[in-house]
Amino acid sequence: MDYTVFMSTEPTERWELAKQMGLSKAVSGLPRGADGDPWDFEALLELSNRFADAGLDLAVIEDRPPLDDAILGRDGRDEQIETVKTLLRNMGRVGIDVWCYVWMAPLKVLRTSRSVRGRGDSLVTRYDHEQMDRGPELQGASAEQLWANLEYFLDEVVPVAEEAGVKLALHPDDPPHSPVRGVERIITSPEAYRRVMDLHDSEYNGITLCQGNFAAMGADVPAAIREFDDRIHFAHFRDVEGTSDDFTEVWHDEGPTDMAAAIRAYEEIGFDGPLRPDHCPTMAGEDNASPGYHDKGRLFAVGYLKGLRDQYRSMDGG
Repeated sequence: MDYTVFMSTEPTERWELAKQMGLSKAVSGLPRGADGDPWDFEALLELSNRFADAGLDLAVIEDRPPLDDAILGRDGRDEQIETVKTLLRNMGRVGIDVWCYVWMAPLKVLRTSRSVRGRGDSLVTRYDHEQMDRGPELQGASAEQLWANLEYFLDEVVPVAEEAGVKLALHPDDPPHSPVRGVERIITSPEAYRRVMDLHDSEYNGITLCQGNFAAMGADVPAAIREFDDRIHFAHFRDVEGTSDDFTEVWHDEGPTDMAAAIRAYEEIGFDGPLRPDHCPTMAGEDNASPGYHDKGRLFAVGYLKGLRDQYRSMDGG
């Protein structure tokens, strides 16, 4: 597998830190703010070359064009789906292999606190469903509509992904709980992913195995890795304490998931895709302006990952 980290679309210190840690792959968002649309060929080509010129291979776009109309089945969904097709075709032309996307609208990733005290007074995030559900109800779509809209979407875009050679990696709903303030969410369990795989049976219709969300689902993470096998196109290395009703992010080495067993499972299935640590604690000296996405905890996580991998390979004789 290829260890990587999320990097901004413009060079920062993290680009240098990644290379100093021995990483060669990058995960980034769409190059917003440039002339034209960020899914245009020229914008993606320049982004890919910007990483290449810095000695990094852009492997994943973890971002999406506007998609709420497609998710909710509103007027304008076909135009949004055409934009996704354009993105996939241009990613293929440029050589970016994986697109990570979510199927959540109108609510996206939710947390109720981003300043919980973790180990050594580091700062981590928390989700408390009882608190969140006190908010006003919002208008979404029924679960049946969301499934029908996802099937329509996949029928349209999977053939394009196959032609372009770009793997789709659907990320779980975060938190994996439904409903939230009246909004249904459907990518909330391993059973839901089995249904997604059945909607369009293609090796290009795959998943982002976000370990923290699978843990919040109550899933056995190593078993899920083995089950979804070659349909895992991207992975997030993280863990939580609790359930989808109430969970707190934890350090990568202190949560309930057997992380060594997870790495062993990736190795045993021959996972050769990108894996990145996610939602790292904010450590001393960091301002918590971007909770979960500062660098010191990320450095720790990458080192921990490499240690687990090397331990497995040593024990396996590899």
